[in-house]
Amino acid sequence: MSLLADAVDLTRYRAGAVPDVGTVEVDARMIGFQARCDYAPRDAGLDVTLVVQVAAERGPTATRAVDLPYVVAVTDEAEGRVLNRGTDTVRLTFAGNERRTAVQGEQMMVRIPGDVRRAAEKVVLIGFQLTPEELAANRRRGVR
Repeated sequence: MSLLADAVDLTRYRAGAVPDVGTVEVDARMIGFQARCDYAPRDAGLDVTLVVQVAAERGPTATRAVDLPYVVAVTDEAEGRVLNRGTDTVRLTFAGNERRTAVQGEQMMVRIPGDVRRAAEKVVLIGFQLTPEELAANRRRGVR
């Protein structure tokens, strides 16, 4: 289980605005996660329960509350395909004039299907759900 390097950062700009430091709504980073694995019912694989952790800085055009979507994908590393995926949203709330905050998302469960031994060999990736433009910006900027 790991954070997907290209998708741990999310800089969101005001809708319709040219991406610029003055149009930033929020600059967020996935800083970690907590995870637990359990056997799925009826030998259906493994159930991974996780909670993501996000830190963010409020931009000049931000509202007090921001919802950031993220994805958890179970992949077959050998074949490079997604076997199962789930999406959720983490809500950031900035109090008063607070510029920075850190939160934990709600608990989420993703099933790794198949035989338990084979399920344990799968890779679980976590990252923000990015637009093509956000992903391209992350790749240009590189890991922070």
